[in-house]
Amino acid sequence: MYNNYVFNLYGTLIDIKTNEEKDEIWEKFAIYYGYNGAHYEKEELKEKYNTIVKKLMKMNNKYECPDYEIEDVFFKLYKDKGIKPKKKAKQAAKTFRLLSTDYIKVYDGVVETLERLAAEGKKIFLLSNAQKAFANSEMKYLGIKQYFDGICISSDVGIRKPDTKFYEYFLEKEQLDKKDTIFIGNDLIDLKGANDMGIDSLYIHSNLSNEQPEEVTSKYKILDGDIRKIFEVIN
Repeated sequence: MYNNYVFNLYGTLIDIKTNEEKDEIWEKFAIYYGYNGAHYEKEELKEKYNTIVKKLMKMNNKYECPDYEIEDVFFKLYKDKGIKPKKKAKQAAKTFRLLSTDYIKVYDGVVETLERLAAEGKKIFLLSNAQKAFANSEMKYLGIKQYFDGICISSDVGIRKPDTKFYEYFLEKEQLDKKDTIFIGNDLIDLKGANDMGIDSLYIHSNLSNEQPEEVTSKYKILDGDIRKIFEVIN
């Protein structure tokens, strides 16, 4: 058994469905911005949002897989309308996520698995491509944030998986021994980064995974999505 268990978030621990393309989302979000003094038409707001995201990604070009902070986008949307955002950008992020989320829940067995790992004295970590502005609130809401001994989110670092620099940063930050660490995720791209770093991995197929692959390159695999089987598979 390993002592350090590193999990992906969405598709591994959290089951979520979002849709940022719906017209009604941008219509309501434009109203929300208008309430705060920044007046946009829904088409203008969506176009401006996408433009800012692309610009931020281009600015962070020193990594193979760059990331950005979503609050910077909402900050700029206020600033471009002459509004001093203060704490408004943080609240805008939460509002946008709420409007674009169809459902969110933890997968069956997640809490049970995290509790058992903690009870057995294992260290539990999160390494995820995510926005901190979204992920922190969602983990608190679902009651799983307290189980983690360390959390590393791509928007904070400016790097996304599978860039090995993201894994290097995480391992150094948490002072982990690769041989005593396993990465668990539902995305083969994420697992590739772990494999490239010499970290053992476990692939868990979920409803948010791509089509089930013919060949899985991870050391371990769970193909029916039952995270509780970690204890059977890893021995």
